Amino acid sequence: MMPADPDTDTERLREAMAKGLAEDGFLTDPGWRAAVETVPRHRFVPGFYLPADEHDEQGLTVWEPVTAETDYGRWLAAAYSDTTLITQFDGDEPDWKNPRVRHGGAPTSSSTLPSLVVRMWADADVREGHTVLEIGTGTGCSTALACERLGSADVTSIEVDPHRLEQAADALYSCGYTPTLAVADGLYGYWPEAPFDRIVAACSFRAVPPALFGQARPGGKILLTLSGWLYGYARVLLTVGEDDTAEGQLLGGTVSFMSARTHAAPAFGNPAHWAAGLPQTGRAARHSPERITAASKEAFHLRFLAQCAVPDVQMTTVGEVVHLVDVVSGSAAALIPVEGWWDVRESGPVRVWERIERVLSAYDEAGRPGPETFTLHVHDGGQHLRHPHLPDLPLPRP
Repeated sequence: MMPADPDTDTERLREAMAKGLAEDGFLTDPGWRAAVETVPRHRFVPGFYLPADEHDEQGLTVWEPVTAETDYGRWLAAAYSDTTLITQFDGDEPDWKNPRVRHGGAPTSSSTLPSLVVRMWADADVREGHTVLEIGTGTGCSTALACERLGSADVTSIEVDPHRLEQAADALYSCGYTPTLAVADGLYGYWPEAPFDRIVAACSFRAVPPALFGQARPGGKILLTLSGWLYGYARVLLTVGEDDTAEGQLLGGTVSFMSARTHAAPAFGNPAHWAAGLPQTGRAARHSPERITAASKEAFHLRFLAQCAVPDVQMTTVGEVVHLVDVVSGSAAALIPVEGWWDVRESGPVRVWERIERVLSAYDEAGRPGPETFTLHVHDGGQHLRHPHLPDLPLPRP
């Protein structure tokens, strides 16, 4: 049974979470530590989903709803753990008074794990006196941390989902935070409150939205995650110059964010239909698809580089066969495992795997450089990822 006032149980939990984040190196700034110790995260997550220990009979993840009413102890412990809490799937608004178990689904809203939230604010070099635009209010917990540190008057947060924003606003106002909130698409930022000293996105984009350059002050910074249809990710911190130019390095780590809904990958149909148009014979692949699918930091990085070469391609595995599908050009490829090698078959105007192989080979020849050695340049409407020993890689046109 839920106690009358959960707030009485959380002061110790907030302090313990802040201490743990500090010991792990995520809270080096006293101001952000004080914010973590103050903001009641449980107020922003009245309900969320946690994965069950086992999948269902179809192999789908079973997501169990957790609320204060259904399991108070589990709800409170998860709220003050360094865990991302999924609050919505497939854009469907949950009924937390009568929650139901979900089987599979695509997460579309969450409360991001606290270590990543404070890391994002710190990486963006957010300081007192800065005006900030946050793209992706979500539950509002990250917004609350910014308000606690900077003051509500300097924080603007936008969210594309009106139901999400309404719930976040209720939680923020009940805690005494009064930032500027608006239902808006992050692709276009929020001109009424511009210009901003810092723009920080809690969702990912295929390329940096051009509107954001005009909404950041010259010398201001934009921190966001780049993603794409291969589910490759990279974070970039851009410093904005004059005339909508910007430049900045990729940051290290393996951070991923849900895609902005307007940049989400389209459905591509049945892989068997695409495979039916492939030739009956192929060639030996020069690189294994495991170079970009393995559960390693290098593969995480390589998947983003490969994605720059084939931005319209999606990937799926059926059995042991890796399928690559380009819904824009109609091109496709399949990599079929043979003893000791991979047979690659391609069709359409774009030789998908051949393009990826060129990137992988150039990467190897350059000495396998890490993310921090790449720079994103924005100039004359184009966006190019550059490295001194590799060919330029363009991002998709925004």
